[in-house]
Amino acid sequence: MTADLKSSLVPSVQAAAAQAGLVLVSATQGTDFHGKPTALFELGPSGGAAGARTLKLELSEAFDFDKPGLLPTMTAHLAAEAKRLRNPRPECYVTLAGLPIAFGKFQWPFHKSTSGADTYIVHGEMYLADGSSNNLFAKLAASVTLTFAEIVPAMEQPYAETFVYNAVRKTVDLGQLEFLKSGNRQPVPVTTRFYSRWQKKFVFTDTDDTERLNYLLSKVYWLSGVLGESKPVWIADPRDAQYLNTTEQDLLRTAGDEAGAGLIVLDGEFATATPALLARAPEYQAALEAALDFTKPKFNESMRSGQANM
Repeated sequence: MTADLKSSLVPSVQAAAAQAGLVLVSATQGTDFHGKPTALFELGPSGGAAGARTLKLELSEAFDFDKPGLLPTMTAHLAAEAKRLRNPRPECYVTLAGLPIAFGKFQWPFHKSTSGADTYIVHGEMYLADGSSNNLFAKLAASVTLTFAEIVPAMEQPYAETFVYNAVRKTVDLGQLEFLKSGNRQPVPVTTRFYSRWQKKFVFTDTDDTERLNYLLSKVYWLSGVLGESKPVWIADPRDAQYLNTTEQDLLRTAGDEAGAGLIVLDGEFATATPALLARAPEYQAALEAALDFTKPKFNESMRSGQANM
């Protein structure tokens, strides 16, 4: 391990990582959107071989864990990341409509808007991850209102990454983000509409058993079968559970009920695609194309011919 960073964050992150089954590979100084110093950590699996996957964690250098609940939440975040690292493509997810996507280049932590608006912003990118060379992506600017920020324990990566990623997926579901080969940043408003104060939890989409089953099969098809060489993917991901407004246990139950149908092989919390599931390629490709088409803006042809009432 290298420890170029002189920060009180190092022992706290190291302790949380150890509880999550990870080790601190390096700790260095980075910079945020405004050039201020950050603490940049690289974490990997305990006993990981050379070249094993690692994950990046970036925090404001002035951040501390004194506030109650911050360190346990960090530990839970890293425990989930440790399981996600076992996926063939840990950066990849799917949407309810069947779009396989990958997240990258997120510039944590949040920064205050430079336009004068009372919002916090984090920049990142989302890529269409269907195994082709189409190079379609979207530059993202996820914005959080000051009111919404009061709900979040801290405006830092471990406490916000899950709901930001899910807000992006929900915005794709609504057809409000377009995949392009170039372009400006597209807004992702993260507002209190995604949070139930009564239930004290994030709510993005209500789903039933059928929708959750279709989601899991789509996830295993793309992330295990197409992108992962039929290696196992994590089914009981709390990030998916939040996105689908369900629980990790319910996702496992749904996958277990389906395992006997011969489409997936379930091993604990992980599932692999079977040849029977891969044989459904035309169905999943059609769903991808329909979902991708839904994200493209439509021109009103009646306006072109001057028939619209203005």
